[in-house]
Amino acid sequence: MEVLYREESYLVMGACFEVYKEMGCGFLEAVYQECLGIEFGLRSIPFQPQLELPLQYKQHELSQKYQPDFVCFEKIVLEIKSANAIIDRHRAQVHNYLCATGYRLGIIANFNHHPKLEWERIVR
Repeated sequence: MEVLYREESYLVMGACFEVYKEMGCGFLEAVYQECLGIEFGLRSIPFQPQLELPLQYKQHELSQKYQPDFVCFEKIVLEIKSANAIIDRHRAQVHNYLCATGYRLGIIANFNHHPKLEWERIVR
């Protein structure tokens, strides 16, 4: 089976693993977000933090926007969490980001999981 955006997603996950290795678990999402921004820069991974994504209803743009934590390589949505576990609500959030943008791959990375980073790929 072909892995969607194999090389790019491996680079993104490598940065996530490095941040987890350096910081461990237990910090707020904002801490991991800042660390990942630094790590993406160190690894020359193209990213946009907190990119506002427009929403539409019956061809009318809404004032509400989706704002994923990162969009990497202009095609991968990365949502970071600091939770006990990845739950269906997190999966639904990423799925909605993918539907709203037309992107095909989302990744959830949960930094509050011990003893290792918990992560999932969501493909649309």
